Amino acid sequence: MSYTAVNPYNGQKIRDFDNITDQQLSIVLDKAQAFYDKSQKQTIQERTKLLNKLADEFEKNTEKYARILSTNMGKLLTEAGQEVAKTSSFARYYAKNGVKFMQPKPYNDLTNGQAQVEFSGTGIVLAVEPWNFPYTQVMRMFAPNFILGNPVILKHASIVPETALAFQEACENAGMPEGAFTNIFADYDQINHIIADPRVQGVALTGSENAGRKIASVAGQNLKKSTMELGGTDVFVVLDDVDVPVAAKDAVKARLTNAGQVCTAAKRYIVSAKIYPEFLKALKEEFAKYQLGDPLDEKTTLAPLSSKSAQQQLQDQVDKVIAVGAEILYGDPTPVPGVGAGFSPLILTGMSDDNPMYEEELFGPVAQIYQAQTDDEIIKIANNSRHGLGGAIYTKDIARGRKIASQIETGQVTINSILSSQAEVPFGGVKDSGYGRELSDWGIYEFANIKPVMY
Repeated sequence: MSYTAVNPYNGQKIRDFDNITDQQLSIVLDKAQAFYDKSQKQTIQERTKLLNKLADEFEKNTEKYARILSTNMGKLLTEAGQEVAKTSSFARYYAKNGVKFMQPKPYNDLTNGQAQVEFSGTGIVLAVEPWNFPYTQVMRMFAPNFILGNPVILKHASIVPETALAFQEACENAGMPEGAFTNIFADYDQINHIIADPRVQGVALTGSENAGRKIASVAGQNLKKSTMELGGTDVFVVLDDVDVPVAAKDAVKARLTNAGQVCTAAKRYIVSAKIYPEFLKALKEEFAKYQLGDPLDEKTTLAPLSSKSAQQQLQDQVDKVIAVGAEILYGDPTPVPGVGAGFSPLILTGMSDDNPMYEEELFGPVAQIYQAQTDDEIIKIANNSRHGLGGAIYTKDIARGRKIASQIETGQVTINSILSSQAEVPFGGVKDSGYGRELSDWGIYEFANIKPVMY
């Protein structure tokens, strides 16, 4: 596996990076274990102070860290700044709440005696993270595990090596102890070796289903705890009582933010038939406001995809969708020419469940739209998927929205707001969208030793 930074807007190579040697990897594991051994004898308060310093580092150097996001994976500079801010907020959340989450919990209704459940670290955790949110995804894993005293070894996506090094640099600038966080440029055999190492106690992956199956299989063979945050075909439900312009604006933002490269993006619009024509018209008007351009230009409204290979994969998927009868309601499916990885926004309809692409995640600025006559039909369409990551419902009737939300088979649902991860609530999926939870107190407990002491 090669690690290369290429600007997806202009196709220019920035830099190649050498893979870690086996000897270097051995040293990384030794240092990580040394940190773990020491951390289990330290107070949590010491680590919360360092997390606040890490947050400070990102906040004080937002422009620096944001620009690397734009040049490595094409994120709009404004969105890159927002990601840096969110990365900092995740660190602050665990700095603020880590001590509380780690407090022993009494269980006094035992048949004999009483118990106290204690929480502690378990060992090294390997984090395999994606390119679409290169900092926040890493912080979601690192911050809670740092509170536990679990060292994190990062294997980042091969197209964002500079962001991986930037996160490492941020940790060093914040004074993180050696071994607490280490980025490595490793190949697949080395990843398997890490998982098999007895000092490694957990594996967390955010990425494709294919990658999830491979990593989960190796983790299972080695009896290692794993969490998987995989793809989604999330729904954006629009009921017949909404303010159509407001719902349409949010619907487009929920699909085209980050060039549509978001696991929880609004990939399937399900619209009440009564307002379908009006909503579709408003949707097209909002789509037209997004124009491809240089992500470093703050006037640009739509970023390129992360790479030429991502562009080609999405183009192949769209071609297959259209070939078996889906209709284009908005946009030009012709490939965008040039060395960059641009992709024109599209709205598709008529994608039945016998379409070979029906169950596939279209990871880019391509939306599907369905209309439904009843709430029951909305739920049926929403659940007719092997995925279950997230979703959103727009309605003025909150009780009606909550009733529908409770019946949608997914890891999280928002009502009248775009779905986005928040530090205070658990994040994760069901079905083929994965298992395990990140963020909130659940993000700590996934890789904790939850130990009852009975007396």
